[in-house]
This record gives sequence, C-alpha cells and structure tokens, in this order.
Amino acid sequence: MEKLSDIGTIKQILSKYGFSFSKALGQNFLINPSVCPRMAEMGGAREGVGVIEVGPGIGVLTYELAKRADKVIAIELDKRLLPVLDETLAEFDNVKVVNDDVLKIDLKKLIEEEFDGLDVVVCANLPYYITSPVIMKLLEEKLPIQSITVMVQKEAADRLCAPLGTRQTGAVTAAVNYYANAEMLFKVSSGSFMPPPKVDSAVIRLDIHNEPTVETDSEEMLFKVIKAAFAQRRKTLLNTLSNSMPYEKAQIAEALSASGVPSTARAEQLKLEDFASIANEQNFLQLNEIDIEKY
Repeated sequence: MEKLSDIGTIKQILSKYGFSFSKALGQNFLINPSVCPRMAEMGGAREGVGVIEVGPGIGVLTYELAKRADKVIAIELDKRLLPVLDETLAEFDNVKVVNDDVLKIDLKKLIEEEFDGLDVVVCANLPYYITSPVIMKLLEEKLPIQSITVMVQKEAADRLCAPLGTRQTGAVTAAVNYYANAEMLFKVSSGSFMPPPKVDSAVIRLDIHNEPTVETDSEEMLFKVIKAAFAQRRKTLLNTLSNSMPYEKAQIAEALSASGVPSTARAEQLKLEDFASIANEQNFLQLNEIDIEKY
C-alpha cells in the first residue's frame, strides 16, 4: 500500500480499525514522506540484508525497508496494530510481524531462525520512553548485527552522539562508545508526526565495532564505574564514586591516582580509556560480584 505517510491515508486506515493512539506506548506515526526512504537507505536496507524493526506502527518505515532488503522482521507490542499491518504490508512476502516486547524477546534466537546467510541491521523509529533500554539491549547482547539506525528524541540523539569528554555526554554515551561509533544522520521536526510530539527528533546510526574500543579486565566493572561516575555528574569523581561504591574516599583516591585520573575531574571530562583505567584497578575489580544498585 503506497502513500502510507499520507495523513489522509493514515486517518482512513486508523478509522477503519477503530485505532486510537496510546500515550503509554509512545505512539507517533510518521507523515513526512521523505523520512522513511532516507532512513531505509542510510540504515543499510539492501539486497543480501535482513532488517529488524522495532515498533512498526502502521508500517510506513516497514514498507520502505521491505522494498530494499531481503527480509524484514518487525517487532510490534500493540496487538491492535496487527490487522492494520496485515493490510498495509499485504503486497510483501518478505515481511514478518512478531507480536512481542523487544525488551523481552530472545533476539539472538530470532536472528538465527530468521536471517540465515544474511547480513543483519536494525532500523526503527523508537518510542522515546524505551530509547536507552532498547539500544543498550541491542549492544550488550552482542548480537550479530552490523548497525543500528534509529529515530530518537533530538536531545537523546545529541547525548548519544556527543564526543566523550564534553558536557553533553552521559553514562549511555560512554557505554555506546564502547560498542559502536555513533553518528548523527539528520534531524526530523515534530511536525513530521501524527500526533506531533512536543520535541523534535533525529536519526542516528550506530556502526558496531568488531572489537570493543578499549581493553578492560571486566566489562561489568567498567559499566559499574561509568554508571557510578555519572550518578552525580556535578560532583568530582572522588565524591561521586565514594557515594556510589562501597569504598572509603582514601581507597578511591588511591585508585584514581594509580589510573592517572585526577580526583577533581568530573565524569563528563573523561574519555573511555579513563573509565577503563579506573575499572582495571585491583580495588575496583574486587567489586565485580557486587550490585552497584545497592549502593
């Protein structure tokens, strides 16, 4: 079904199925006809590629992906959209809609079963409220995927793509940089959606590294240190780490000194190598079995 981004077509389809938007699921459907073709192209949808899409909505992006890729698996949580997608994507035999929660589904198994012999990419218009959890799940599970191209809130895009060592960075910035190279592709205005969100969006691509960008003795401890360091980002590392981890300040000061990181520095000033140096200190490695959430 063409012209899926046409507002009249969307209203007609939604009316036909008695569909109403869910604020809880962060549903905003694209009505800008130029966005999805561009996303599909820049996201790597092409011959020999299988695409995982999260939250297809009524299938506007799915349609463009299916025209280009060998196979598309669209993961949709909202059961109400299943009959809608059956109609809007009826012309394609290379699309499969999976009614499941992307945060709970076994993606490694799905890739093994659905994309045999294909390169795999992720391309999706993510609901704002699950942006970070979805991206981190895709990265942390070390899936056999080449890239993740997603539309997210502009503020989140700025944070994810910010150079480490600058004020815009956060814990998720450092974590993403460990696994991938993040690039801002293009901005999307709020008027490109129905209903329009209160903020603008942006499309970013994460190109997955074959190997992590820094060496660490414990990935788990590296991410604990990153999370603890950004927990109180306005405080110095010495203070925020001592408040978030079960060590005396003197022990933390010793670890920071040994790793070559000033105790007066703040998390936003550090490079990924700095976090790795701290995490590799023996004092911190002893915490590997400790849940940082408890402190």
